[in-house]
Parts: sequence; C-alpha cells; structure tokens
Amino acid sequence: MGLTEILKSLTVRDGMAERISLADILEHMEDRALGVLIILFALPNCLPGIPGTSAITGLPLVFLTVQMALGRPAWLPKFLANRSVSRDAMDRAFTRASPWLARIEKLIHPRLEMLTTDPVERLIGFLGAFLSLTIMLPIPLGNMLPAMAMIAFSLGLIGKDGAWILIGLLVTGLSVALLAVAGLAAFQAMIYLWFGWFGA
Repeated sequence: MGLTEILKSLTVRDGMAERISLADILEHMEDRALGVLIILFALPNCLPGIPGTSAITGLPLVFLTVQMALGRPAWLPKFLANRSVSRDAMDRAFTRASPWLARIEKLIHPRLEMLTTDPVERLIGFLGAFLSLTIMLPIPLGNMLPAMAMIAFSLGLIGKDGAWILIGLLVTGLSVALLAVAGLAAFQAMIYLWFGWFGA
C-alpha cells in the first residue's frame, strides 16, 4: 500500500469515531508513523502566510525526531497524542493534496538504500531535532527550508529512497547557511545598537 492510500485510509469512517487523534495515527501507521507524522507537522511550515505555525508544530517535531535519533518507535506525550481533528476535515485536506501526493509518490522508489539504513536514520533523527529547533526560531521564512528538509528525509525513509535523503541533506545545508546569515545579521545589529547607545 502506497503512502497516498495509507493516508487516505485514515479518513475511513465506517464504525469509527468522527475525530481522529495523533494517537490513532501512531497506531494506524505502525512502522511508518514517524515519517508520516513528521510530514504532517512539517508541511504547514512550507506554506507562507500562516502565522504561529512554527511555534505550534515545532515541539511535536522535536519529540518525533528525538525518538528517531534514539532508534525508538514513534511516541508523543499524552497532551499532544490526544489532540484530534475531524475525519471530514482530514478527508477534505487529503482530497486536495492527493494529486500532489500521487505525483511525489511516482518520484519515490527504492535506490541508494545504503542511505536508508538504521544508523543513517538515527543520524537523520539528530539532524531533524536540530532542524525542529531551527523551525521554532523567530526567523522570517526561516522555518520553510528546515521543514522541506525534514519532508525530504521522511519521504526517503518511508520509500527507502536514498536520493530523497541526499535532497534532504542539501536543503539542510541551505538551512544552516540561512541560519548563519541570520545569526551574523543579528550580531551586527547588536554591535550597531551597542555603539549607537554607548559610543562616542
């Protein structure tokens, strides 16, 4: 079963509650839960114009990527796991996203599988934790590149596709460069203010 079918199966309502929680997704996805949840939390950060997104999604991403780094199954604290969304809303979202998901899925297939092994996955978990913290920083549009990197990593791990891991590493490098530029700009601003206030 492909990723699109797995996500779509979450919206099946026959004999099921009208709302689905993150805990339900964890149970439903089983071994794919980490990658799928990371995509779900990272995706909103790729869409500009949604204020406060990084503050809301950053913390769950930290929890999930730390689990990945430790080589443990996906886990979320109860206050996050119990959060839910209506199946109707999820169905509408997946219906809109299905064409894009289908196109992406066509680009995913097993290759360079040495980049999808457990040791590499743990390294990606550590990188993901760093990227998650970066997402939470108040840098204008600074959450987009880390989120894209995390989505690429997750797609690569779900599909055993090392090419997507390489894309994730490339975007991670761009994220670090952006963070360095932002940090340098902040440092220069502090120096300017310091001499502006206390200089002769």
